[in-house]
Order: sequence, then C-alpha cells, then structure tokens
Amino acid sequence: MLISFVKNLAGSLWSTIAVVVVVSCIAVAIAVTAFGLRVSGGLALYFVIWWILLFAVLPFGVRSQAESGEVVQGSEPGAPTLPALREKAIWTTFIASIVLVVVAAVFPLTGL
Repeated sequence: MLISFVKNLAGSLWSTIAVVVVVSCIAVAIAVTAFGLRVSGGLALYFVIWWILLFAVLPFGVRSQAESGEVVQGSEPGAPTLPALREKAIWTTFIASIVLVVVAAVFPLTGL
C-alpha cells in the first residue's frame, strides 16, 4: 500500500518536489524545536544525511538493460532501463527524516 502511494506521489515532477520539500521542512522543524538544534545546523545535518542515504537507496530495484533484454544500440548494457529517480527521492526523504530525528535525539547523549 505504501509503495503504491509513493508511486502515485512520484507521478509528476512537481508533486515529487512538493513532497520532498514539505517532509524535509517538517523533519527539520521537529529537530529544531524538540532537540534544540539551530535551523542552520538542522538543515546542514539533514542535507548530509539525505545525500548519504540517496546513494544507499539508488541501487534498489534497478534492472540493467542486459537483464531486461532491451539493450539500446550504442549504450552500455549495464545502464538501468527504468531508474525511478522520483520514487527514490521520496523514499530517501522519508528515511532521512526519520534518521534526522533519531540523530538529533542522540546528540545530547553524546555530549556534542
């Protein structure tokens, strides 16, 4: 059910951008108000977490042209047929928001 919901949200570029911006703002606002981070610190931490998780999420569900049997003439056979980047941006945003809140909660325990 959640997978089909994310696919519907990723239907257009503008809905994907809207979801990423709204969920990101909510996560940073929670980290700032609940855990005492500055807005700049919350944004910087979220940015780093989001990019690291994007590179972790990118390989999921990718089929190469060779695997699907549809190799385009002149392209690399290992190139993805359908990378689904909008869906991966939404998944990365959801996961990064959860990780940001957990990291912001753990920061006071570490003495940083």
